[in-house]
Amino acid sequence: MSAISVGQAVVLGAVEGVTEFLPVSSTGHLKITEGLMGIPVDDNAVVGFSAVIQVGAIAAVLVYFFKDIVRIVSAWFRGLRDPEERYHHDYKFAWWVICATIPIVAVGLAAKPLIEGPLASLWVVAGSLVVGSGVMWAADQMGRHKRGEDDTSFKDAMLVGSSQILALLFPGFSRSGATMSTALILDLDRVAATRLSFFLGIPALTGAGLYELKDALGSGTGALPLAVGTAVSFLVAYASIAWLLRFVAKHSFNAFVIYRIIVGLLLFGLLGAGVL
Repeated sequence: MSAISVGQAVVLGAVEGVTEFLPVSSTGHLKITEGLMGIPVDDNAVVGFSAVIQVGAIAAVLVYFFKDIVRIVSAWFRGLRDPEERYHHDYKFAWWVICATIPIVAVGLAAKPLIEGPLASLWVVAGSLVVGSGVMWAADQMGRHKRGEDDTSFKDAMLVGSSQILALLFPGFSRSGATMSTALILDLDRVAATRLSFFLGIPALTGAGLYELKDALGSGTGALPLAVGTAVSFLVAYASIAWLLRFVAKHSFNAFVIYRIIVGLLLFGLLGAGVL
């Protein structure tokens, strides 16, 4: 039997799509939703399912930013052939994304038993939601929001990319929240911070989904729930990306900070009361 039903896959796919790129922690919300539905959050099949349906959200990024991605990838290939093209920002940016992905891949492989074991606890999720909220608020206050996307450097990409490790080790911290907060501390404006978070998430999340695919299928999760969850994740994530870019252009991250604190405290309450 599948560890996750088709109906549950629809719900989890929608949760993944809404929360993957918002700085509220998709992993945390997935674990909370799984707990409320009685799904064991530390089950290998469930952990694999959560990683695989992220591919749907990543596909939404690929479609939404298709022209940008084609431009960057084309510049990278041109730079491999022509030394003069290597001064182009898009060529360098492509290499930065590749290099910035290495830290999270290394930690992900090395700490896999911890990530899928003790760190998958809902208590960790609750604490990370609250602590991450403080980091996000401080970053939004500290940042001068004066640098655009074209002003990013290799150092920016490495620091922002490496910050994804926080979300990997502490589900609830939020990959988007960690990367956006780091970018804000580096004085990028909110739109540039958000777009950089998107681009750096493409290889990391795609790799995680493909890596977990075999384990997800082999651990009891059926192909149909995986396909349904991934499709729903794609559709909802596309709408979420469009909304987020419009939102951050005119608003601070305070609404997300408040929301995260409320969810984190509520989760602590539910865990303490034995509801979850």
